[in-house]
Amino acid sequence: MYRCIYVCYNLSRFDHLHDLISYSNTMIRKTFTDIFLPWSSVYLLFSASLLSTDLKCAGGMLVMSTGPQTLQKAEGERLTLGCRYTPSPSDTGELDIEWSVVSPDTTQKDHMLLSYTSGTTYIHGDSALGKGFRFAAPDPSMGDASMSISPLSPAHSATYQCKVKKSPGVDARKVSLVVMAKPSVPQCWVEGGELIGGAVSLHCQSAGGSTPLLYSWRRESTSPLPAAATQDVVSGELRIRNHSQSSAGFYLCEVNNAVGAAHCRINLKANKPPNRAAVIVGSIVGSLLLIFILLVFIGLILWKLSSRRGFEKEFSNDIREDAPPPESRPVSRRTNRSSSQPTPAYRQVGSPNDGHTHSPSSQGHTPDKHAPECDSMDGFAV
Repeated sequence: MYRCIYVCYNLSRFDHLHDLISYSNTMIRKTFTDIFLPWSSVYLLFSASLLSTDLKCAGGMLVMSTGPQTLQKAEGERLTLGCRYTPSPSDTGELDIEWSVVSPDTTQKDHMLLSYTSGTTYIHGDSALGKGFRFAAPDPSMGDASMSISPLSPAHSATYQCKVKKSPGVDARKVSLVVMAKPSVPQCWVEGGELIGGAVSLHCQSAGGSTPLLYSWRRESTSPLPAAATQDVVSGELRIRNHSQSSAGFYLCEVNNAVGAAHCRINLKANKPPNRAAVIVGSIVGSLLLIFILLVFIGLILWKLSSRRGFEKEFSNDIREDAPPPESRPVSRRTNRSSSQPTPAYRQVGSPNDGHTHSPSSQGHTPDKHAPECDSMDGFAV
């Protein structure tokens, strides 16, 4: 009623027919927008709701998806992949549950892991891989077909599918798993002399862990990093351009990835730079001393060589005397001669038979050892 009064009041304001027609079209569009469009939106939403309810009732089995579709877990942990299902009253067939690894190649078959049929649980595949898979619930027929994996290893990284079938209803759910290694404890070290006024670099490196690894430096105290410090989160380097006493202290480096973190600690010192004049003087003195030692060593070698050359020359001019001949051996010569010539006859002095000559062998007497012997060849006494 109020709208009609408002329209009549506005009609009385127009003098020309053209203005009246334009105003009428505007009011019609406004009335359609304010009244019919909201009600049409409600009708469409209600229809979509009814349609989805009908589809669910027609499908029967419903597998409820709990948790994210992609999981990142640490190596060695225990994981449960959820798979809860709700059958409809119209699902009267035999319950069949299957857990399988989805093949990346669509032309290949999926690899079966676990199955539950007629109240019996079956473990498929090789024993090495099958040891880690179990149904989480003691009785999967009670609406919980979740699967547990323990312990996790990088070989468990795959896409898994839980399929529940109870004729005529059937439903499935997929989840991707990525197993990663936690970062190992990093090593921290300092490059540079830690001199005041110079540049210092703190390094942090972890030898193990799944990539990507991110590094971050902070001071152990509540103080912030020095203003002249810049850090690289990928390489783990913290560089301080102008080192000062205020930059000294303990620093912590933390390395982390999607499944874990580790850290190391280092003490940064601030050393005073040495006196440059003393360093220069010491370098000069050391150089001169080294040159002096080299000269002395070379002089000793030259003196040794010259002494040896003079000795060899003097020795070559000396006259060498011949060695004296060896002494004669009378006994050996007498023995040889006596063996080669006949034994001479001896006359016994003072014997009554002076006219007879006796042989020592025939009379049984031995010659006097003190009597002189004559050499039959030379005639000299031996």
